[in-house]
Amino acid sequence: MRRKIVLAITIIVCFLLQCTVFKALAIASISPNLLIVVVASFGFMRGKKEGLFVGFFSGLLLDVMFGSVIGFYALIYMYIGYMNGFFKRIFFPDEVKLPLALIAVSDFFCNLLIYFSLFWFRGRFSFGYYLFHTILPELVYTMIVSVLLYFILLKVNEKLEAMCEKKQIGYIDNSDIIEDEYYEEDGIHFKANFYPIWAEKMAEVATL
Repeated sequence: MRRKIVLAITIIVCFLLQCTVFKALAIASISPNLLIVVVASFGFMRGKKEGLFVGFFSGLLLDVMFGSVIGFYALIYMYIGYMNGFFKRIFFPDEVKLPLALIAVSDFFCNLLIYFSLFWFRGRFSFGYYLFHTILPELVYTMIVSVLLYFILLKVNEKLEAMCEKKQIGYIDNSDIIEDEYYEEDGIHFKANFYPIWAEKMAEVATL
């Protein structure tokens, strides 16, 4: 429970900073996307499930405050958090290049989805203008802020892991064995052949 509270506070603080302090520090009406940094970071630091949760909560805040349709930003940010979770297996705290690259790709991809959803499908085809006046300037600004914010989030993640160890709560990432082929047609429940694989993974972790 405390872990989720810490995550929620981190998201809310970054959201408030993004909407207040960095709005005031906007350059040519462009401000950094702190929430995309949070979503991407917790995705590759803690896995698909955590990335999906952080992405949903972050996107929902944007939907409530600025969205015209509830769920639009939540869906985009959920997807981005989940996709970053695939890189957890190659995440190392001392490695900086990969996290910053993933944050950059996440911000670019997020703005592409927003463009195609809100502008292109409405017949507004000025992609070149949007690219050079919104996407790329925001990407640059976000990356500058990410250099500092990422290390803060890294410390938060270390605190979360220490909290889990203190409470003797084990976090087991099963993202490496979860594939689409193991899901039932409803996309929620697993097929019977998944559970022997899951049990084998649990037995392997128990011997570590």
